[in-house]
Amino acid sequence: MRESVQAEVMMSFLVSEELSFRIPVELRYETCDPYAVRLTFHLPGDAPVTWAFGRELLIDGVGTPCGDGDVRISPADSDSLSEVLIRLQVGGDRALFRSSTAPLVAFLDRTDKLVPLGQEGALADFDAHLDEALDRILAEEQSAG
Repeated sequence: MRESVQAEVMMSFLVSEELSFRIPVELRYETCDPYAVRLTFHLPGDAPVTWAFGRELLIDGVGTPCGDGDVRISPADSDSLSEVLIRLQVGGDRALFRSSTAPLVAFLDRTDKLVPLGQEGALADFDAHLDEALDRILAEEQSAG
């Protein structure tokens, strides 16, 4: 059974200290990939860009700085948890987004109602899909090598 939770949030894309603009960002969570959330950024003039990362990273990042590497999430202000910064990086390219915390928490609450945090592994379909994906990847590597 495939179930999902979706929401759209307006975020500020912070181009520089002087320049930012509001963009719609689609949040998506699916039981077929219960550990991940997907954020699709709709930048003007560009094709939508989707990032997938751990749901737990987004949960933790609302209250405290977290993340290594390509995705880092933190409260925008250490004195207030009203806004969150999401930093994305690919190689030398970086993007910084600011969002109100409330819609992210509301989205995460809905994901928790669908699959409670810590219960992701109980989804039998996920394990079957993971095994299939791993088998496919290993077969591709063996045929290429």
